Amino acid sequence: MTGNIEKRLDELGLVLPPAPAPAANYVPFVVTGSLVHVSGQIPMEDGKVQHQGKVGADLSLEQGQAAARLCAVNLLAQLKAACDGDLDRVRRCIKLGGFVNASADFEQHPAVINAASDLFGEVFGEAGRHARFAVGASSLPFNVAVEIDGIFEISSAL
Repeated sequence: MTGNIEKRLDELGLVLPPAPAPAANYVPFVVTGSLVHVSGQIPMEDGKVQHQGKVGADLSLEQGQAAARLCAVNLLAQLKAACDGDLDRVRRCIKLGGFVNASADFEQHPAVINAASDLFGEVFGEAGRHARFAVGASSLPFNVAVEIDGIFEISSAL
């Protein structure tokens, strides 16, 4: 039986990939009580790194936003794994943390991370509204444009 969130993903034309495996010595998420802490996700698609370079130098604002949206899709994939496949367990997106690999003169970090914030609003409605930070970084792993982590509240498994 398809849940409400899965229906919403279908309406948005989103197909979640399998949750990406961690790239180093950490776990992709930690569930503690009713909270899920999802490790930073990068713009990976079909096992390949996408959107490499500095926003404001190598990449446009729009390309940075595409990277942020792809990070959000991967966050959703991890969240789905943390919820044993049932995204209807998500009560709220609590906080996103966004890092933008940016040129020194780039100042639109929030506009880049808005693409991820917007996706969580589209998927979860009011429950997708969250606290957030968006900061620039001089470099990110694999020279990706964006990395985003998240904290979510979920209900108990049935």
